[in-house]
Amino acid sequence: DGAEFALGLKCAKTYCRAMRPLRALVIYLVVVFIGGALLAPWLYRLAQTVGYSFPQIASAPFHRFVNRSLLILALAGLWTLLCALGATSWRETGLVQLHGQWKKLSGGLLLGFVSLAVVAGTAIGGGDRVFVQGLTAHKIVGTISNAIATAAIVATLEEILFRGGIFGGLRRILHWPLALIASSMIYALVHFLQRTEFTGAVAWNSGLVLLPRMLGGFADFHALVPGFFNLTLAGILLGLAYQRTGNLYFSIGLHAGWIFWLKTYGAFTTSAPRAAIWFWGTGKLIDGWLALIVLVITLVVFKFLPLKPAREPFAISR
Repeated sequence: DGAEFALGLKCAKTYCRAMRPLRALVIYLVVVFIGGALLAPWLYRLAQTVGYSFPQIASAPFHRFVNRSLLILALAGLWTLLCALGATSWRETGLVQLHGQWKKLSGGLLLGFVSLAVVAGTAIGGGDRVFVQGLTAHKIVGTISNAIATAAIVATLEEILFRGGIFGGLRRILHWPLALIASSMIYALVHFLQRTEFTGAVAWNSGLVLLPRMLGGFADFHALVPGFFNLTLAGILLGLAYQRTGNLYFSIGLHAGWIFWLKTYGAFTTSAPRAAIWFWGTGKLIDGWLALIVLVITLVVFKFLPLKPAREPFAISR
């Protein structure tokens, strides 16, 4: 009986240690979403206070302040989350030294750029997207420069968070394919927030009121399918890249290639009259059935890429 009790106690301790990453992840998500909703009104009021100096920021719709608040808290708590998941260095999140990793970074960038270029080119060639008229050279150069900068920054930060942190942490308590699906769905959830207008005076709880509306896409079948599925599949592709290569550089390149098109496609093109948006997608580019087809093909192509598999990815050591 004593031996059985000791064994049970040992198993209980092991289970508790294994569940710590999941508990840390749940707390992190609650803090980001609820805390971000509560922070948004304060950021909005601050923007109105300094509106005379930054009129563009002050005139932004309230839902953007909710989005920015979520991002601020997500970044502010990123290292705390990674530490709670067991990371002791950036190397354990997949950020190994860049030296010798340029081939992975450029390979991912090329795959991401080409895959969504196929979607954009097909939609434009099919006549369901047309170029915006009257764009100046200054506007074009500015949009492309902004897209490049955004792609580099956002891709790096999101891959550290979603792949190096969340996927890496979930692998400690789940079989890696299950961890991959779970982390990809969390990634899709965050990116599935809709732009929802808020009317009336902004109060302390306005973010809490608006947040459920921003998740309203889950009640819209045409938005959910294939939009949410596309985002989940994109997360799976990024996670597989991390799993196969052992670090984040291919994932960062792949993600950056996608973001570049997401930022330029909507700025330079618009839907043609009577376009079949359900198939071709909107200015978001990845919310139509065409994008789903291309992502599936990209997944097949990726499977046969000559990437050197790592025996143990540098996520979080077991």
